[in-house]
Amino acid sequence: MNQTVKCLVWDLDDTLWGGVVLEGDAPAPFPAAVRTLHTLDERGILHAVASRGHHDTAAAHLDAVGLADMFCAVEVGWGDKSAAVRRIAGTLGIGPDTLAFVDNDPVERAEVAHTLPQVRCYDAVQVGELPTRAEFQPPFVTDESRRRRGMYQAEHRRAAAEKDWDQPDTDFLASLDLVLTLRSAGEDDLARAHELTVRTHQLNSTGITYGMAELRALCHDDGYQVTVAELSDRFGSYGTIGLAVTRLTDTESVLELLLMSCRVVSRGVGAVLLDHLVRTALAAGRRPVAELVPTPVNRIMLVTLRFGGFEIVRRDADRMLLAADPARLPPARPGHVHVDDRTGVPR
Repeated sequence: MNQTVKCLVWDLDDTLWGGVVLEGDAPAPFPAAVRTLHTLDERGILHAVASRGHHDTAAAHLDAVGLADMFCAVEVGWGDKSAAVRRIAGTLGIGPDTLAFVDNDPVERAEVAHTLPQVRCYDAVQVGELPTRAEFQPPFVTDESRRRRGMYQAEHRRAAAEKDWDQPDTDFLASLDLVLTLRSAGEDDLARAHELTVRTHQLNSTGITYGMAELRALCHDDGYQVTVAELSDRFGSYGTIGLAVTRLTDTESVLELLLMSCRVVSRGVGAVLLDHLVRTALAAGRRPVAELVPTPVNRIMLVTLRFGGFEIVRRDADRMLLAADPARLPPARPGHVHVDDRTGVPR
């Protein structure tokens, strides 16, 4: 319950606005509610709706008052509010313990609190003060945080398009116009890079957790290259989804950490990033080397490295050292992902 709220779920009538839309009212939103919506949105906190009434009527009024785009999920109907909140958690792919719920009706709040005790509940009269509460103040607010709502909405459109796709999956990937943008990590990337090292387990080669101070030092160390990867397609951005920390010597390029968000594993970008790092190392006259610390959940990283042309050259008690033989590299990957290299690293 100490972690930051990731999504605030709103009741509508007499909470976001005064009056009942289904009874013919056309109320303006409360100014304090609008301020809270925008303040939390700037911090990367999402908004959703769990309200009683007719969905199309409520959605039309949200659109009429210019707030429809602020919400990443809208659940309006006559069932239990707790069920709607649970569906919102599933839609957004986040845990109920990261949700908060605001409603003017104490009975509705009690029902949600009883069924989902991990969801924090607030009276509508508290709406204006919510941004001042600790649970609504993320430790870091980055440019990516401010774009979070847009990324979730893009994912919703992407998922709908994939569901309706009736051709081979490979054709759908090709239709996305995927672009993997690589850049040397800067100050604005440190918070997200740190978050990736903490949260990514399956697609993580060594499990090293870097603090922001460590990452900052590596970024300023000529003996290291810290690369962040951002993915986008025709629907929008996935955000920063990958990180590579490479130690450079006169003869070797040693990949000390390679990780990729599990959200994009189906897009095949992990292998594309690895291929790019290998060919960049070879172009600079360095031998591509990678460290791997096997865990119960990251076997996919070993498979990725082996398919990328890496062979095990040393095996210790808790780690492996692999190297790529330039003469035995696999063919170039299918070109469904365009790589936009902005690192400035000589190739």
